[in-house]
Amino acid sequence: MAEGSPKAWLMLAVGTDRQHGGNDGYDDDPDAHYSWDHTVANARAVAVGDRIVLWDKKAVIGASVIQGIETGWAEKILYRCRHCGGANIKRRRQEAPRFRCTPCDRTFEEALTRVERVETFRSRHDANWLDLGRCLDGDTLRALCVSPRSQHSMRPLRWDAFGKALDQAGRARDTARLSEATAWAQSLPGGHRQARVRVRVGQSGFRRRLLAALGPVCAFTGSSPAAALEAAHLYSYATLGQHHDDGGLLLRRDLHRLFDRGDIAVDPATLTISLRSDLLTYPSYAPLQGKPLATKLESGHRSWIQKHWEQHRLTPLTAGIP
Repeated sequence: MAEGSPKAWLMLAVGTDRQHGGNDGYDDDPDAHYSWDHTVANARAVAVGDRIVLWDKKAVIGASVIQGIETGWAEKILYRCRHCGGANIKRRRQEAPRFRCTPCDRTFEEALTRVERVETFRSRHDANWLDLGRCLDGDTLRALCVSPRSQHSMRPLRWDAFGKALDQAGRARDTARLSEATAWAQSLPGGHRQARVRVRVGQSGFRRRLLAALGPVCAFTGSSPAAALEAAHLYSYATLGQHHDDGGLLLRRDLHRLFDRGDIAVDPATLTISLRSDLLTYPSYAPLQGKPLATKLESGHRSWIQKHWEQHRLTPLTAGIP
């Protein structure tokens, strides 16, 4: 591969089941972002403009081009074998004891733990995401890697060979789209950038708790597939750095982003949805204006909604009115 040309990576994405070095896993959302830290092999080799293919060990999930990488710092709990001190241990879902150490083949119920400060990385790749419909199986993907026997979560991929495999699977159009996306991403400023917000450690757990408490319901539009919902903070996570269960609602991804920007807000006096005037020109959003929430609010929710309103609506009596 020529110096400076984009690289290609096969990345394992199985949510909190993706363990590395005996930790609690990573917060992944395959069609939007991928997370890792400096303890992972190839951590600092991944760059903006690189092509990525995500899989779950059994089949391909999708592919994209990295449009940005946010970096930060976080603390994570590392687990070690009680017998040899090694980090290559796995939790067992149904068997006891709970842990098995690969190097020494010992099992144990409680692991040794320590907290380590790690540099964190999160790719952003939603702009060019392609769902590949599990068209290639795990064995095929392994064979397409530079080192087919690699066990790393992020391993170099032979991109040309991957493209040919997609063509043979009847996905030639996707190959062309990924080539166009690569050219687009190459025009972006390269490298990593320091995140403006704190990495949202525990975000996946926060979402799970909201789903358990509120059900698969978008607070603005009603019943929705759980896969389409995100955990939206009603406050600035960057400021507080904590997940408050009464400070979150479930929202569709597009509505979440508009809410974070203040383009959509909730009038604390009426608990109805308020749109900024420019959104009223869009047929898919205009019907939300003045609509009551689809989720029952607790007192804590109302307090955070008031703060969000004060932050984003300096003239609340005219907000959302053309």
